[in-house]
Amino acid sequence: MPFSPDHLAPHVPKISAAGRCYLGYSGGLDSHVLLHALVKLLGAESITAVHINHQLSGNADAWLQHCQSCCDALGVSMVTETVTVENSGQGLEQAAREARYSVFEKLLMPSDLMLLAHHADDQVETVLYRLLRGSGPKGLAGMPQARSLGEGELLRPLLSYTRAELEEYAKAEGLNWIEDESNEDLSFDRNFLRKKVVPVIAERWPDYPARVAHSAALCGEADQLAEVLAAQDLIAVYERPERIGWSIVLEPMMTLDVSRQGNLLRHWAGQHQLPQPGHRIVDTVLHELLPARQDAEPLVSWAGVQLRRFHRRLYLLPVDVDSPDQLPESLTWKTSENLVLPDSSQLFTTAESGRGLRLAEGSVVDVQFRSGGERCTPVGRNGSNTLKKLFQEYGLEPWLRHRVPLIYLKGQLAAVGDLWVCDEFSVAEGEQGIAIQWCFP
Repeated sequence: MPFSPDHLAPHVPKISAAGRCYLGYSGGLDSHVLLHALVKLLGAESITAVHINHQLSGNADAWLQHCQSCCDALGVSMVTETVTVENSGQGLEQAAREARYSVFEKLLMPSDLMLLAHHADDQVETVLYRLLRGSGPKGLAGMPQARSLGEGELLRPLLSYTRAELEEYAKAEGLNWIEDESNEDLSFDRNFLRKKVVPVIAERWPDYPARVAHSAALCGEADQLAEVLAAQDLIAVYERPERIGWSIVLEPMMTLDVSRQGNLLRHWAGQHQLPQPGHRIVDTVLHELLPARQDAEPLVSWAGVQLRRFHRRLYLLPVDVDSPDQLPESLTWKTSENLVLPDSSQLFTTAESGRGLRLAEGSVVDVQFRSGGERCTPVGRNGSNTLKKLFQEYGLEPWLRHRVPLIYLKGQLAAVGDLWVCDEFSVAEGEQGIAIQWCFP
């Protein structure tokens, strides 16, 4: 059935309810058809085109002018943004995509909608590409028709239509569109699939878009079931927030079979908007980190995320906590105000009765960090000990020990973060004290 603007009718309620409706507009066939059809269906005032200049082609400026002319002819307003694409090792296509989506995310406010013109052939390429990269059900589910994006939502209303159907509409309407010369470059994986692989598949299985879409839908259902199971397993392992990151109890996790452990790890990272571990990382966690000796401190990291084991718990850390911060020798802190430390953690105080430092509100103290050999007698203990020994007794995670702010009064160690107050500086029962709080963002 040929594509027509009426086929977009199911999406009209969502488009009409959006605060602002944007359309990612490259000027190519797909986005131009979508823009033209929406104007015919809803009017030019219903949509704002967004053109991203990636600066990757000598024709980029001409494309920008073409897009502006098309929007002017349709009466559609257009937002333009120029980005610098930096290839960080994942390929130029992925770098351009990340730059483009970053602009979309910044643009969208709550209740806003971003329309993208991906079609059925794009979905086939996506599924094949991910299949050849070894993706599981989540990846093989392909591109979702709708998902959240920044503070708004992304919608792909053309996923059910092939490029041939869109081109038939474009020719019937006399539309002109941009042909990006990079689409002919077979060094790009997606171009190779489009030019060399898909035509062979189409010759054997002409209905391949529907077949792939069906398989993608089944993978999506399997992924949803896996998410439901992982959410139940996350409850069973007693997740709790930590100063940095989150932790779960190892013992109940170890009762799960290996496939559920891997499923839980991926879900756990995804719940906190962190990059999910790939299958090699998951294998390393399951077969090296989890079975490690009880006295070991194993670590597995990927994409700025860490998993570490300590005191029968598994920690998910969203930053490189081992990176040495440039710590000053001393900081001056007026305790009536918040103090932001070099690692972005903060110190602040609360007035409490019977606990804390014997200190007048608003007093000025010195804040230092460990250099080695510091000793303290925590309140309620008879003798002093080194901070190294006290941290072990307290059970403070090893990756936090070099970060703990040490509070000094008149050259003497008076408190160690919010962990304890040194005995000679603590208030007596019934006295008003200043309690220190040490928090991470």
